[in-house]
Amino acid sequence: MSDMIQSKEEGLIQALRDVVDPEIGMNIIELGLVRSTEIYEDRAHVLMIMTTPFCPYAPQLLEQTRRTAQTFLGVPTTIEMGLEMWDPSMMEDGAADEWGLF
Repeated sequence: MSDMIQSKEEGLIQALRDVVDPEIGMNIIELGLVRSTEIYEDRAHVLMIMTTPFCPYAPQLLEQTRRTAQTFLGVPTTIEMGLEMWDPSMMEDGAADEWGLF
């Protein structure tokens, strides 16, 4: 992976920390909801999951994530909701402690 794409990916991850799950009050990166990002010169794609299959905020979170990524990267961005089941082990190190899970 080129350094430029890697630094863009790191910047994107930082930008996505502004997207907060309103039900939990933690950002989507801390929660481990962003499962993958693909960044190209002319487009980008983000794959994310929800904490529950019937998350009432899913449409809002998906659109806010897509918009945040597109604004940061400056290229058209698509978003996909994955079917992987979320569990607390996907959270960033230390984030579960703050949430009182472990």
